[in-house]
This record gives sequence, C-alpha cells and structure tokens, in this order.
Amino acid sequence: MHIQESGEMYLETIYILLQKNNTVRSIDVGDYMGFSKPSVSRAVGILKKGGYVKTDKDGYLTLTESGLEIAKKIYERHTTLADFLVRLGVDENTAAKDACKIEHDLSEETFEALKRHAIKFFGK
Repeated sequence: MHIQESGEMYLETIYILLQKNNTVRSIDVGDYMGFSKPSVSRAVGILKKGGYVKTDKDGYLTLTESGLEIAKKIYERHTTLADFLVRLGVDENTAAKDACKIEHDLSEETFEALKRHAIKFFGK
C-alpha cells in the first residue's frame, strides 16, 4: 500500500511527539498540526487500516514497525533538508517550510546525493 503525503506527515508528527512525550493521543496530533479533531480522527483511521498506527484502550497512539520506518525516513529527510538549506543561507523558518514541501516528493537517489554533498562540504 502506497501512503500519501498527508499520511507521511501524520506519521512524522506522531514520531516527533512520541520523542518528546512518550505518549500521544489524536488531540495532541491535531494541536501540533493545527488540524481539527474530525480530520485527525479520519487520518488516524486510515493509518490504522493501513497497518501504520495502533491505538490502545485509552486512545494512545503507537506506530507499528512499518509506520515507524516511514516516520523515521520522513523525519530524516526533513531534518537533513532543513539543515542543508540553512547551511546554504536560508533562514530557519523558510528552510523548515521548504524542507516539508520537498521531503515527500524527492527521490531516494536525489536525497542520498544531497546527503553525500552536505557531508562532503559541511561535515555531519
């Protein structure tokens, strides 16, 4: 099953929130992303059906193995691209926004080339 960009964004958000808080509910995702409760509920339902997210009896969200894999990939892309853009002289806010747009559409080949270039010229 191919996951859409919006699904990737939800998985990345859950991953980020889990890193900060260890527990995440749908309301936390909505607050973080600025989305309504019905929108988040629908998205979480789709992610659950796809096998990317689980909820426990108290409504806490966890990522499945496949959900975690996607979330980590998107998060790495976002942080790497944002850092790369900042090092090129783009301000942090613009770099973060642009990285969010790019991270979902960039091929793996191009992303890996950018990573190699960034490491070669900027170090880690």
